[in-house]
Amino acid sequence: MHSAPFYYRLTEGIRITVRPTFLPERSNPGAQQYVFAYAVRIENVGERRAQLRSRRWLIHDSSGEGTVVEGEGVVGEQPTLARGQAHEYQSFYVLKSPSGFMEGEYFFLREDGTAFAATIPRFLLEIHGAPGPLP
Repeated sequence: MHSAPFYYRLTEGIRITVRPTFLPERSNPGAQQYVFAYAVRIENVGERRAQLRSRRWLIHDSSGEGTVVEGEGVVGEQPTLARGQAHEYQSFYVLKSPSGFMEGEYFFLREDGTAFAATIPRFLLEIHGAPGPLP
């Protein structure tokens, strides 16, 4: 078994790491359903506290179809992270093709009222050995 790749990006003291995994046991290629899980770690490596308020995901599959998903927090939570603290969660997405990619932003608010967006790195969703889209 090969280890899943991981992707990370640092923005404004917030480091976001994503590790996607294809779930063949949950997928149904005959029905164009390819299930990908992804584990996310959001870590404050900066000096100032910040609260994750909302998210915006851009999801693309290899057929060229794109989807935007926006919402409050992550999996129903809006964690506040002090220096050195991290929040981890897992989620999944069902693509209509065997490969694609996701990227986006988490929107944070600092205690002084300043807002900023932390970049979610573009990460590939692909069946191991299948050709993926060009990022």
